[in-house]
Amino acid sequence: MEYLNEIKAKELICEYGKLVYAKGLVAGNGGNLSIRTGPNEMWITPTMESKGRLTPEMLVKLDLDGNILSEPYIPSTESRMHAGLYRENPSVGAVVHAHPPVATAFACLGKNIPVNMLPEAVILFGKELAVTPFAMPGTDDVPLSVKPYAKTHRALLIGNHGALTWAASMKEAYFAMETLEQYCKIYLIAEKLIGSAEFVPAESIKPLMALHEKLLEG
Repeated sequence: MEYLNEIKAKELICEYGKLVYAKGLVAGNGGNLSIRTGPNEMWITPTMESKGRLTPEMLVKLDLDGNILSEPYIPSTESRMHAGLYRENPSVGAVVHAHPPVATAFACLGKNIPVNMLPEAVILFGKELAVTPFAMPGTDDVPLSVKPYAKTHRALLIGNHGALTWAASMKEAYFAMETLEQYCKIYLIAEKLIGSAEFVPAESIKPLMALHEKLLEG
């Protein structure tokens, strides 16, 4: 894949970090974003800093083994989760981890969420939004829980934690996060509050899944 230069990568992380914060997908110093800038390197947001006030100087460069290559900030405690996705799937160029309220609420239920309520959701997410088992934040258990989905998904609900999206570009990864939260809101209203929602007809799922597979292939 073609990698972004470091200046552009850092600009994009700051731009989308501020957007994630403005949209209410994170609060306080929560969440983290990264972009891969080489076969064995990435830039990621620092720990304990608001995504709404990022500057390029605050970002941290790491190799995919977790070695810090820049100063003076400390990388996000979830940097191993980002690096794991990049190692497992070379087509991934950007990762967004956030705590969107409705999606995170579903992540706390421990049940996969069907996405066959909207055709565009099937195209983007596949058959369902999977929920990973609980893993202690900042430990190797988190990347291990995400690893099985690196090549077959573009989004996950992280058990009792939040949501994770990844794609070839930061724009795509961010759009997936925003769409994930929007879908969870619609699912909550239609299925849980109103009830008896109609789903996409079964005969339409196969061609939609074919588009999903094509999306995964890039």
